[in-house]
Amino acid sequence: MKGDFQMTTFSDRLKEAMYAQNLKQIDLVHIAAENNVKLGKSHVSQYVSGKTVPRNDILHFLADTLHVDADWLLGDSQENFTARENNSVAPKAPSTTKTSGSVGTSNSSKRGTTPMKKTITDKNDNDNAGSSAMHIFKKSSKLDNVLYDVRGPVVEEAARMEERGTHVLKLNIGNPAPFGFRTPDEVIYDMSQQLSDCEGYSPSQGLFSARKAIMQYSQIKKLPNVTISDIYTGNGVSELINLCMSALLDNGDEILIPSPDYPLWTACATLAGGKAVHYICDEQSDWYPDIEDMRRKITDRTKALVIINPNNPTGVVYDEATIKALAAIMEKKEKEFGTSIVLISDEPYRELAYGGVDVPFVTKFYHNAVVGYSYSKSLSVPGERIGYVVIPDEVDDSAALIGAATIANRVIGCVNAPSLIQKALQYCIQHDVTVDLATYEKNRNLIYGALTEYGFTCAKPDGAFYLFVKSPVEDEKEFCEVAKKHHVLVVPGSSFACPGYVRLAYCVSYEQIERSLPAFKEIAKEYGLCK
Repeated sequence: MKGDFQMTTFSDRLKEAMYAQNLKQIDLVHIAAENNVKLGKSHVSQYVSGKTVPRNDILHFLADTLHVDADWLLGDSQENFTARENNSVAPKAPSTTKTSGSVGTSNSSKRGTTPMKKTITDKNDNDNAGSSAMHIFKKSSKLDNVLYDVRGPVVEEAARMEERGTHVLKLNIGNPAPFGFRTPDEVIYDMSQQLSDCEGYSPSQGLFSARKAIMQYSQIKKLPNVTISDIYTGNGVSELINLCMSALLDNGDEILIPSPDYPLWTACATLAGGKAVHYICDEQSDWYPDIEDMRRKITDRTKALVIINPNNPTGVVYDEATIKALAAIMEKKEKEFGTSIVLISDEPYRELAYGGVDVPFVTKFYHNAVVGYSYSKSLSVPGERIGYVVIPDEVDDSAALIGAATIANRVIGCVNAPSLIQKALQYCIQHDVTVDLATYEKNRNLIYGALTEYGFTCAKPDGAFYLFVKSPVEDEKEFCEVAKKHHVLVVPGSSFACPGYVRLAYCVSYEQIERSLPAFKEIAKEYGLCK
């Protein structure tokens, strides 16, 4: 808890000191550049938002720039804010002329000579300012633990680079469509024939035909006791994650989520008022869940436990023995606490498993199991937004859970998955239509073989289309910056609650991977991984 408190305190004091000096985030970046200090916009943003605190050298740079004591800025001092006199040479401001109150004006030139008493709550300042009084916007505390960098800063940086004319090798996001992974022709044809039938709202749980096809698929896979009423379609697994969290969690309820995680789980749990508790997935065991760590972290407040299988970001596929082991733990904890604990299996990559690897159906091994699936990857239709959740009758209070999901769906306002793609599901399921798995496997073999040859460390994935690579330096964001200099974009492991690693996606063209390999080899040489 001390770490969380320190980050919050540092963030608040940093903003207070920046306001007193009339400095914005970009001003700090410019001052750092003028003084040959490595400080990027993303770093400052994370400090201001309270996601992290700087290392010691950056802390002292910020303290000198803002003319405050480093201990106070970090939150180790309880003194009220007072800008200190600084007899040392302060970091120089950029020479660029700005408007009044910005860096480079006569106002900023006073820094280091006059103690400042200004605070963001100074009543006299506000009275004198009149209509121009500054009101500091603070984001909701519900967002403090919400990260979604997969589609945030990394994507924005790619856009900026391309605007400058830079060719970017995008290995940062699982979006196969731009790289030639087309939706099967059968799906396109089936949707084109049913356009006129898809103008109205879909029922809350989804079209009967779509849910019937999913039920038949469940029967083929020998899933027990799955009826049409147990199936709820939606706008991909992302929306269904949100629905499940809204339906399940009361304020303070705990939900166990893997580390590394898919950030949307932590985000949605937090926004629903729950507490995300991360259990360890062990790198030394090829990223399988640490069952003992899971056992220790289940409490009487635990409402649900999440697994992602096949896993994003590691690509591991949990075998039947692992599912049986965690099911046994959960059953024991249910009896110990007299509570129901739902096992949620997030399975958007179920059909993307290599070499005949089997993905177990959790409903066979645990009575309180819920399964979420998405066709975004198996049919290469991420833009069509279609997925489903199965809540079998044997789940405790399954009807109530379905009802809660229905209410949550209406509040979110998405109504349901687009009718057109729901119409196409029946054909796809009946004819076992999927994307070309062999292409993904070929990509996996190429990039995994090359990176390990260059000295990088990562587990060989059995499913999905991601590699989770150990960073050659402790700060994986530094590694991401080095990769960016070589025009390669990857996602830092801290975005998945697992710093020290990076995730890269190989759902790109084979040629794209080939073009990235010389860059990875040069990066490996820079870090001394190979000659």
